[in-house]
Amino acid sequence: MTIDDALFDRLKHPNPNLRDRAMIELVETRNDTTIGRLIDILDDPDTTYRRAAVKTLGAIGIDTVPFLVSVVETSDNVTVRGSAVKALAQVIINYPELPFPAEGLECLKAAMNDENPVVNIAAVMALGEMGCPAFETLVAALNTTDNIALQVTLVNTLGSLGDRRAEAVLIAAKDDVNFDEYVRESATSALSRIDATISYKEMKAARGN
Repeated sequence: MTIDDALFDRLKHPNPNLRDRAMIELVETRNDTTIGRLIDILDDPDTTYRRAAVKTLGAIGIDTVPFLVSVVETSDNVTVRGSAVKALAQVIINYPELPFPAEGLECLKAAMNDENPVVNIAAVMALGEMGCPAFETLVAALNTTDNIALQVTLVNTLGSLGDRRAEAVLIAAKDDVNFDEYVRESATSALSRIDATISYKEMKAARGN
């Protein structure tokens, strides 16, 4: 067994500290095969192993985006597509200071139309991690989808975005009789969280976090 193989084996270890250390070592010592091997894990039946692979792909960063986009666009396995979308979200979380590649953004936009909620809701959550730059994309999705579960996720995400522009969108949604009652109630709830979310983000920014 090579050192690389041992690190991959530790990604499935029951001890989360050992998994995290293996993840860090894989990021620091990665080679031309690392990303491909991690992507191969995205259909593994071991949930712990899959999640560790998702986190590691996100920790590697922008270099993984083209590979993850290809997986989302071509895989017929919903678990693989969902895991790839979650890995894109991890890239956004780990590297907020870097512009997210346009191909990744387009992939997440398209993934919101995936027929499976494992994928489409994960795509909304990933865009939510992007923050204010995703505002128009999320609003466009809310105005075009008739998927109630997705609409609920979208209004909740808009409420947590920290973008004052979301107020007008959520007010319109809560008053729109064309929306399901649950969506309208969710919009009302999301509207009440905007001020707190903005205050929290401003506080974090002031602290340099």
